[in-house]
Amino acid sequence: MGGDRERVMRNETAVKSQPCPRLVIGSLRGGTGKTLVTMGIIAAWRAQGIRVAPFKKGPDYIDPAWLTLAAGRPCRNLDTYLMSEKQILFSAGEHGSGADILVVEGNHGLYDGLDAHPDPGPGYPAGSTAELARLLQAPVVLLVDCTKATRTVAAMVLGCQRMDPEVHLAGVILNRVATPRQEAAIRTAVEEICGLPVLGSIPRLPDTELPERHLGLLTPAEHREAALPITVARRAVENHADLEAIRALATAVPPLTWTSESNEVKSLGSARGVRIGVVRDSAFTFYYPENLEALERLGATLVEINALTDPDLPPLDALYIGGGYPETHAGTLAANSGFRKALRREIEAGLPVIAECGGLIYLGEAMVMEGVAQPMVGVFPVTFELGSRPQGHGYTRVEVGETNPFFAAGTVLRGHEFRYSRVRGARPGALRMAFRMERGYGFDGKRDGLVYKNVLASFCHFHAGGTREWASALVRQARLHANRRRAAAVHPSSLPSPLWGEGEVEGRERVGVRGETRGS
Repeated sequence: MGGDRERVMRNETAVKSQPCPRLVIGSLRGGTGKTLVTMGIIAAWRAQGIRVAPFKKGPDYIDPAWLTLAAGRPCRNLDTYLMSEKQILFSAGEHGSGADILVVEGNHGLYDGLDAHPDPGPGYPAGSTAELARLLQAPVVLLVDCTKATRTVAAMVLGCQRMDPEVHLAGVILNRVATPRQEAAIRTAVEEICGLPVLGSIPRLPDTELPERHLGLLTPAEHREAALPITVARRAVENHADLEAIRALATAVPPLTWTSESNEVKSLGSARGVRIGVVRDSAFTFYYPENLEALERLGATLVEINALTDPDLPPLDALYIGGGYPETHAGTLAANSGFRKALRREIEAGLPVIAECGGLIYLGEAMVMEGVAQPMVGVFPVTFELGSRPQGHGYTRVEVGETNPFFAAGTVLRGHEFRYSRVRGARPGALRMAFRMERGYGFDGKRDGLVYKNVLASFCHFHAGGTREWASALVRQARLHANRRRAAAVHPSSLPSPLWGEGEVEGRERVGVRGETRGS
């Protein structure tokens, strides 16, 4: 089969097993300084010439950006809700085996997950850092915020040990220690009562905490001296933690075993050479490496675009606008009217676009900041404003219920959302939405996935490692748009409709993430 038809080539499954030193940095709760300490450990090892493969547990963009900077190589996400166990082991194995050590920063508390009930096994709920550590057979180093506490720290650590004995809690790092007396009391209690080594005691560093705002830490792209927090974190770990002992724990693990990612490798025929734009600037920074790599594996050429400074849109076959902070850049985005007009013009001509969260906001009518309505692209008749509390926060699950350019009706997709921006005004009758919310809030608590021509924009973020059809859907529409433009150049009067045909989506296999199906 040739031409533009999709074809499938089957590969034999390969099983790999290699030594892969690894550890997980866990904690009792969020906000204990995990990112700072993990960043310091990674940077300290890197300074010694040790190659570190960084990973972040759970859906997150900002922490991985800092870990990427510290390690000098991409940080990847591992998540048991968004990805299958096979996909997690594949990612850890393929990217961790090429390094000297694999370091995973956990999220929230060690046992915090989706539900209060133990699933899939005793002692820890689905989606927790503990579950991931158990899957990876990795030791956990527990970071404890010691603010205003002494012996009670040992009680909390002991509880983590007893919660699930199959999770290998291997050591403790004390953080934000105020005095030598406090440190001695906690160290003695932990080592005598819990039988665990204290691997570090890091003092409070008031001038070096990473700055935060409404979605978490400030991104490296917006930090004026992004190298400075990494340097300070590295020095703190070098001076106050036993790096050799921590590394010894990471090497005392069994080999990591994983299988090839998939038996099916999809080739999109003439998709090679299609140009997909990716808006990457300090306003739009939320992209998973796996998403971009998946597009490139299917033959797409990625073109980075700056919505803040580029005067026009380059020739493209499709566009991907990720999340980020369009709210804090609203004035600059509005001022670049040439780019906004060019984007609107290409969308009207049928340019396929996938936009996530911040991308959806940018495609709206306006963003209100400090009482001033800043004009955006104007594709959707919606005005947004920044709220004081999260409007959508956590995992999402959607069923595709309406015709759209990318996903077949009945497909079930898992993603996540985290935003403070809210809808201030909209014309509901002018909005078409493709997704029905089964979990999460989405656009209005019931729906998400706004559709206009070849645009699909939602508050949900999707990870290509779990949403396997995401990349092929975008590349497929890029190929169709490229064909339309070529046909228009040869026969201007016979230009096909810029809108996708229902058969292009409805006729495809309706397989959702992790094998889920829904509808007919």
